[in-house]
Amino acid sequence: MINLLQQIKNRRLALKLKQNDMIMRIGISRQQYQRLEAKGNPRLDTLELIAKGLNSDVMLIPKEKLNAVLAVLENDGNNTSLPNKQPTHADEQKKLSDDPWKGLLEDGDEYDNGN
Repeated sequence: MINLLQQIKNRRLALKLKQNDMIMRIGISRQQYQRLEAKGNPRLDTLELIAKGLNSDVMLIPKEKLNAVLAVLENDGNNTSLPNKQPTHADEQKKLSDDPWKGLLEDGDEYDNGN
């Protein structure tokens, strides 16, 4: 399992952010952020700021649920294992390409059949 500091760095890189970008996002000095990412021991409030700056949340995961959470995170790009996922913009675009007129003139009922 990757340690927390490595997770922070990996998330920053995944968002294509530089350490300097974090200064503006969370309001700490570049040196302070570099030190934290290298060998830091952040306070909880600093950790929450960093998470917010990385569009993430700090969360405690019970050990018995850890494998399930890791599996979901690994499949995040596929979204196939999430039965109740919210429709994405791409899903909406696909529906529109299948039937570009769907929903345009209806009041909520599926094709009113002239009534």
